[in-house]
Amino acid sequence: MHEITLIQKIVAWVLPVLFAITVHETAHGWMALRLGDKTAMMLGRLTLNPLKHIDPLGTILIPGLMYLLAGFMFGWAKPVPITWQNLGNPKRDMVLVAAAGPVSNFVMAILWALLIRIGLVLGDPGLALVFMGVAGIFINTILMVLNLLPLPPLDGGRVMTGLLPGPMAYRFSRIEPYGFFILVALLVTGLLGALLWPVIEFFMRLLAGISGLDPRTFLRVLMALLGK
Repeated sequence: MHEITLIQKIVAWVLPVLFAITVHETAHGWMALRLGDKTAMMLGRLTLNPLKHIDPLGTILIPGLMYLLAGFMFGWAKPVPITWQNLGNPKRDMVLVAAAGPVSNFVMAILWALLIRIGLVLGDPGLALVFMGVAGIFINTILMVLNLLPLPPLDGGRVMTGLLPGPMAYRFSRIEPYGFFILVALLVTGLLGALLWPVIEFFMRLLAGISGLDPRTFLRVLMALLGK
């Protein structure tokens, strides 16, 4: 494999990251619209324009500071507003709205895997597609698995709240104000990686198989894109 230049790395990451964030958030709003809530549509959030979904604090400032100070990044996009009272069956429908984000990331990861196949057929001219595809699989798998963690306010926490019986759902939802701090603590202590990495690795191997890359080559490209 050729050495990947800094420009190639930047190009490889830009579109996958932007699509991973924007499609994820748009999927929440689209599902809510299908189930009767037009709030996201009326506020202009059913769009792939990343500027509509960027949270200056959670998407730019905190990830940048964490990377500079601690060597890793964590952040979030601006949540899509949902008016649960407009949903036909609020408890059930909130599960579907929350699950739409991670599902969209899985669908995008499959599409990036198929793009790698096209890149492999093209040979050297298709290397850019291979690099973007590997980056796309990685970022979408990370977002999917992380968001399925049953911890409010992550999507998995909202799914869990919708599945639990009323009193238990109420008690569980009260964790939400502390969810961010719990998540950061899990990240800093390494517990988050220990919990999620086996699942992330399983899906990346599955998607690498779809892409036509053997797992070792996929990992070498990914490490090169991450600068490892």
